[in-house]
Amino acid sequence: MIVISSPFVVANETKIVQSLFEEGLSLFHIRKPDFSELEMVKSILQIKTEYRNKLVLHNHHHLAEDFGIEKLHFSEKERKSNLNDSARFSKPCRSKSTSTHSVEDFNSLENDFDYAFLSPVFKSISKENYHPKIDLFEALKSKTNSKTKVIALGGIDAENIQKTLENGFDDVALLGSIWNNKNPLKQFKLCQQIARSYSQSQV
Repeated sequence: MIVISSPFVVANETKIVQSLFEEGLSLFHIRKPDFSELEMVKSILQIKTEYRNKLVLHNHHHLAEDFGIEKLHFSEKERKSNLNDSARFSKPCRSKSTSTHSVEDFNSLENDFDYAFLSPVFKSISKENYHPKIDLFEALKSKTNSKTKVIALGGIDAENIQKTLENGFDDVALLGSIWNNKNPLKQFKLCQQIARSYSQSQV
């Protein structure tokens, strides 16, 4: 399961993130589009070194090597504006991810990416008036890209995780359901339990 940071400053954010890691969070995407390089450095430094291998940088990619971060995320805009810039995607990292907003877009991805977000699956919890234009469960039936894992994003919470995984998504990413919740850790543990139960039922 993946958690994406709020794009804004959140009270006790580092403490919450540490707790999520302690509960088994696999990946934490640091998406702070308005952060300066210095703010990003301060944010990374607050996270224990032992968890750096679970961090994914959305911005200031050049900092990754300095902090032993091996995972980078490329926005849809970055990916499409740098299609012919192979160096952009050959940075020394173990894992690359990106964002997509249609199954056609997802299917067209090169093998550069280990996984890609596909959104919005449901009405967004964190973004006002951001909702799916089509049924992505139905659209996912035409998925042809088997090399890249497809991760559900947008409106994912404890109520719909099982349905999402049952309909072809490889995993889910949480954002609003964590940061808009009064008890982020409790919400994460509930979502994690549902996802794990589903995975175990498929073995």
